[in-house]
Amino acid sequence: MGNRDTKNALFDGFAAVAKALANGRRAELIDVLAQGERHVEDLASEIGQSVANTSHHLQHLATAGLVTTRREKTRIYYRLASGDVELLWATIRGVAESHLDHIDELAADYLGNRDTLEEISRDELARRLADGGLIVIDVRPAAEYAAGHVTGARSIPIDELASSVRDLPADTEIVAYCRGPYCVFADDAVRLLRRHRRKARRLQDGFPEWRSGDLPVTTGASDP
Repeated sequence: MGNRDTKNALFDGFAAVAKALANGRRAELIDVLAQGERHVEDLASEIGQSVANTSHHLQHLATAGLVTTRREKTRIYYRLASGDVELLWATIRGVAESHLDHIDELAADYLGNRDTLEEISRDELARRLADGGLIVIDVRPAAEYAAGHVTGARSIPIDELASSVRDLPADTEIVAYCRGPYCVFADDAVRLLRRHRRKARRLQDGFPEWRSGDLPVTTGASDP
């Protein structure tokens, strides 16, 4: 029979995972790493922190078993330890959405007004891809596209879209996607495309949800 001390230690062990995620920058790191492996310098840029601070946060996540590392020459790369970590992050977001009234307000402050942005579901996009007749663009950073992307999607990072829009046909619908439901890249892409008189929609969620739905995924720097 266990005693109180051993039970306390067990539940403290469970709580260590929650404690590691009890910081907004660490949660954001998990969100970025859900897209694929990244090195520390990239991650620091993504979350607006110094390399030293980012490394400190990553060590907390590694100690809790949420991320793993590999070294390539002088660079250290991080990735999620398993798909369960991605599922945990999605569950935390879902619980917050359901139980914290101010999450919707915070999201609206960050994302802006989405009322005029048309969305497309994963199921509809999968059908439309099979039928052809539309263009899908991945507006995440190129490294995330290379780690995995919707099969058939073109890589046009959001900061390159303005200079690339003239290469996109005006008579074909365009679907943009990015990291997930709280990523602004696809929103910005749709707004830019519509200003250039393109018919555009955003994927309802993002690449991690597409991959989790066992829909077609390709890795590598470019699709044929």
